[in-house]
Amino acid sequence: MTTVRYQHGHLDVGNNHQVYYECSGNPKGIPVLMIHGGPGAGLSPDYTQLFPLDAFHVIGFEQRGCGRSTPHLALQHNTTQDLLSDITRLRTHLGISKWLLFGGSWGSTLALLAAIKEPETVSGLILRGIFLARQQDFDWFLAPDGGAAQIYPDLYPAFIDGCPEARDVNDILSYYRSMFSDLSSELAQLSAAKWYNWEESIARVYSSPGYPTTLPAHPTVMSLAVLEWHYIAQQCFIKENEILENTNVLASLPGIIIHGRCDTICKPENATALHERWPLSQLHLIPGAGHSSTEPAIKHALKNAIDHFRQLLQ
Repeated sequence: MTTVRYQHGHLDVGNNHQVYYECSGNPKGIPVLMIHGGPGAGLSPDYTQLFPLDAFHVIGFEQRGCGRSTPHLALQHNTTQDLLSDITRLRTHLGISKWLLFGGSWGSTLALLAAIKEPETVSGLILRGIFLARQQDFDWFLAPDGGAAQIYPDLYPAFIDGCPEARDVNDILSYYRSMFSDLSSELAQLSAAKWYNWEESIARVYSSPGYPTTLPAHPTVMSLAVLEWHYIAQQCFIKENEILENTNVLASLPGIIIHGRCDTICKPENATALHERWPLSQLHLIPGAGHSSTEPAIKHALKNAIDHFRQLLQ
């Protein structure tokens, strides 16, 4: 039996958090967990379209504080370790022993950490736009002398507008901390729009029409900006270089790494550094592509990766 979405609900994960999840495709197909980016981006409406739903059992969930998970924008009990525990709880709740992990950007970070934590529960990984949550990665994305600011010098001033002493990432995070002190204020909403617009404006080699956003109070604008700030301000709640130092745990797991060669949000060196330490990984650096999974060449590579695992795991 094949359906699109056949189950959905909220999983009580404690401390007043309810995590939204849904299941689509073939309940007897290859289980795959879709781990969205951000933090705070939520599930895109069309995320299941990449998968042949006759062959895959696609599970999606929205991380704490965003999307349909509640409470919205909650920062308490919202850490990387909490999200990893939620992944374990969801797998147990659904009665799945082993699944394929599919994640992009921050989703690749969580997927790698989940595989390092419980490799016996993972059949493989498809990762796009690798983010390793190191200081150099925060600098690349946010710092005045980072890669993104150097490539988009015309757009960067709007991101730090109001922060005259933006010398480094810490200055910028401190500025946004003050802007987000009252998340119900208009100031917080306008500041969230600045953060959101910076990311969206540099995510593609050819920017989509519609940016900057005219919806500063939109829930996704708020959750993406506030939760990204929250996590980066805490070094994503992991040790410096924690992922690369533990890639030996991935030694027996197959994986496909897809990264745009022109990615200005997550630097391409992340992908090569990971690949060098992961024997069973395949690396695909995509010419002329940036960060977004909506770019045609990235989408094509993801579909090829899904087809590869369909043949490998069926």
